[in-house]
Amino acid sequence: MIYISRTGLDLKSREIATVAALTALGNCQPQLKVHINAALNVGCTEDEIKEVVLQMSVYAGFPAALNGMFAVKEVLMERNMDLA
Repeated sequence: MIYISRTGLDLKSREIATVAALTALGNCQPQLKVHINAALNVGCTEDEIKEVVLQMSVYAGFPAALNGMFAVKEVLMERNMDLA
């Protein structure tokens, strides 16, 4: 992963924005899973990621958000994390 040295956003904020954008696109599952993992690695909680994906349902539509939630579930299962 390439880390950007710009200071306008911290890594956590960048990953939240990236997860939101990839969720909204609706057809970027491999990239979305990479960035969900990255978000978890830089301090995002499971709940924060789920809320970001859920928020995208309002702006990108339910199908895109549902695809995003499936990606979240896959990542959490791969990481042996709680799915509650």
